[in-house]
Amino acid sequence: MNKAELVESISKITGHTKADTERTLDAFVNTVKENIKRKEGVKLVGFGSFTVSDRKARVGRNPQTGEEIQIPARTVPVFRPGKELKASVL
Repeated sequence: MNKAELVESISKITGHTKADTERTLDAFVNTVKENIKRKEGVKLVGFGSFTVSDRKARVGRNPQTGEEIQIPARTVPVFRPGKELKASVL
């Protein structure tokens, strides 16, 4: 499902216009981005958590040549699904 399909689905469920729904979805995404930048994260009980994780520097391999390469440390966004979301997939 892409963004347009998600907006359409949510607007049908809520009865709001697609434009209003898209603005709401954009506001949600921007809020999550801002909180992740501040390393605060967003927790939606039952659904999951958007957080930040620090990855250590490590040695990797170039799959074409087998040569070792250094992969630098970095900070990455992470989504951890909640209990209800996990249960809905099983």
